[in-house]
Amino acid sequence: MEIFTFNKDSGKRISQYNSDFIMARIIQTNMSAQIGCMHLDKNGIVGFHKAVVPQLLLIVNGEAYVRGEKDEYCRVKSGDAVFWEKDEWHETKTDTGLTAIVIESEELSPSLFMPLKCSL
Repeated sequence: MEIFTFNKDSGKRISQYNSDFIMARIIQTNMSAQIGCMHLDKNGIVGFHKAVVPQLLLIVNGEAYVRGEKDEYCRVKSGDAVFWEKDEWHETKTDTGLTAIVIESEELSPSLFMPLKCSL
């Protein structure tokens, strides 16, 4: 399991076309990708299971605790991106609630676009 960041500090200021915003790049794929939005209520859980394909969990609101194959949890919050490889066991749980974007694809390389926060 690797945790990346896509917070404002990791982005780049865009000023083309009279624009003024920060863009934090996340991923680029050449293969098809499934993208969804996950909503976990207070005390919500995505149970311990094996990833069918590489998965990227982008925390956009709230906080959670994630783990890989070891029974050690890591706290993640808005702006964090958790990456699990294919066949990696993992779990996500929250005490307070969580909204996250989930990207699943056979071809995910988040390290090409986001700075690594930690690896477990």
